[in-house]
Amino acid sequence: MSENITDNLYKKIPAKNKIREIYSRYTPVFQTIMENIKERLQEKIKLTSQPTYKSRIKSFNSYYKKVLRQHPEEAVASEKLVCLTDMMGIRIICTFLEDITDVQEQIKSMFQVREVEIKGASQSYKEFGYESVHVLVSVPDDCKPNSLPDDILLPEELVCEIQIRTILQDAWAEVEHELIYKTEFTPFDMPLKRKLASMNASLSLADIIFQEIRDYQKKLQNEMIQRRQSFYEKADDLITVDGEKPSEKEKNLERINPYVRGTIDDMLLQAIHAHNSGDLKNAIIIYTQIIDSKPTPNNIVLSVILKHRGMAYFAQNDFENALLDFKQSFEFDEKSFRSAYYVGIVLSIKKDYNGAVKWFTTSLEINGIQSHAFYRRAVSYFELGEFEKAMNDAVAAEKLGLEDPGLDSLHSKLIEKFDMKM
Repeated sequence: MSENITDNLYKKIPAKNKIREIYSRYTPVFQTIMENIKERLQEKIKLTSQPTYKSRIKSFNSYYKKVLRQHPEEAVASEKLVCLTDMMGIRIICTFLEDITDVQEQIKSMFQVREVEIKGASQSYKEFGYESVHVLVSVPDDCKPNSLPDDILLPEELVCEIQIRTILQDAWAEVEHELIYKTEFTPFDMPLKRKLASMNASLSLADIIFQEIRDYQKKLQNEMIQRRQSFYEKADDLITVDGEKPSEKEKNLERINPYVRGTIDDMLLQAIHAHNSGDLKNAIIIYTQIIDSKPTPNNIVLSVILKHRGMAYFAQNDFENALLDFKQSFEFDEKSFRSAYYVGIVLSIKKDYNGAVKWFTTSLEINGIQSHAFYRRAVSYFELGEFEKAMNDAVAAEKLGLEDPGLDSLHSKLIEKFDMKM
């Protein structure tokens, strides 16, 4: 080999120590920028289940290997930093698949997005790679340090990589990195490849099932919230304060369709939907079928079903059966403050104010931050002529933020009573 050829080869070899020196000067600056971006993400991103965050500055060895692969000539020729897109990396780890899209949209509103890539999207079901969303964002000026050392010049196109994954996607990525990429090992053995593909499929299926359960829970929760709201509105219409009935309220509640049928949970959702749709007869039939089937030795489940059947009886003005169900619901779950509260409401309607006070008190002993329970007990105390206790409860309801015309009316009447006494 001639001397000239050898010299040319030497000239094409990047000086590792020189590149290390340059990269190490920039690392503290990148750390500051990354932490500022992560802090903004943590502050601004809002999900039902808040995600967790990981962050890292690319290690020099990883950086150097990538520079050699992608930009060897630039590394040789330049005395400046060779800029990569993943030198700063933040990972947002979500609970459910639906969160990934939500996070993406929120990131778009916070940063200038340069690129979005779905890693693994092109792989077939037989392959064992796992999906991950990678978003490249431009680094905003207000995330950069206020002052920089003289030898630091940030690239104009500086970006930060934000990865968005579910918990299971992240778990797979960590294990995959250790088994394959970190060891530079590709499995050729067919049984081993099948095992990896099977594990990938299992985790993907688990993510999908978790999301389906989440969707189901949301539908069930929406129906239950709607059911409870309708119950309270009917109670408002039936319970009077000193002969005065509260004004009618507009009822404009969104309806949703039943999810699926077959399991006890599905029957419950079907019953609540029928209940919310005004088909009380069918709702009571389904509630009763669930109760009669004795679905579980867990009494809390029976407590919930009885409570909802009691609401259906209540909506039919069948207060005797409603009262029986609410009391039995409380017997199955003595921590159910709502069951005790509902007993108090029925007794108030039946004008058994002493009994109502007892049950409202029981409910408040279990959960002492119920504004409506204080208000209802205040009404019962008012009817019993115990105006001081009524005023104390009315004030407690106001402190807890209850905004209700009935509470305002009760407060005015109590003031009148105290004025008369004075």
